[in-house]
Amino acid sequence: MNLSGRFHCPGTALHRRTSFKGTCRWMCKMLNAAAADRNKDPILSVLKSRVASNRRLFALEISSGTGQHVVHFAKAFPNITWQPSEVETQSLSSIEAYRQYHRLQNVQPPIYLDVSQSWQTWGGFPAESCDLIININMMHISPLACTTGLFHGVGQILKPQGLLLTYGPYAFNGSIVPQSNFDFDQSLRYRNPEWGLRDASFLTTLGQENGLRLEEIVDMPANNKCLLFRKDSVV
Repeated sequence: MNLSGRFHCPGTALHRRTSFKGTCRWMCKMLNAAAADRNKDPILSVLKSRVASNRRLFALEISSGTGQHVVHFAKAFPNITWQPSEVETQSLSSIEAYRQYHRLQNVQPPIYLDVSQSWQTWGGFPAESCDLIININMMHISPLACTTGLFHGVGQILKPQGLLLTYGPYAFNGSIVPQSNFDFDQSLRYRNPEWGLRDASFLTTLGQENGLRLEEIVDMPANNKCLLFRKDSVV
């Protein structure tokens, strides 16, 4: 007889310990970027006002980083199947940890994707298979080949009328303002001569060459921008 008056299930304690170990295993791999925590809601607000929430869509995030963005967006858009991607092994592990921890059915396992390589190597996506492509804080901390590869590949795999959203700091007509962005650009180029803020005029031309029209520039916190490109033609 249980003198405490409470029933005891022998498997309960074991289940709790097992669940805790499983949760801890994923939490230990979850990287956290302070910038991602700060900008995930402002970027989500841009998406909410421009992306349909009433029909099934497929979204590819290129350079997903820690995985904080994709799980945040996936919770807000359960109608979208999200495909995260990365080139770094540690980031791929972090993305998968976020996916497992949050148990989101609409987030696919992350894939390795080197944006500087031909789009045919991007996980086998067919031409015109993506409704939405997102790229956050990548262009200024990667070689120019990654930027040109991004636009060329997106021009191929984005559906007509599909949307490319890029986010980060940019130059405009050869000028970088405010001073904090200029200083940031200088520090990036000092660390790696292949890095630096990309000019929106250059990106506009690059988009046009790949069937992507710069539709809108949205001011964001911390002197960042969202550049929204629409695919108007088949490349």
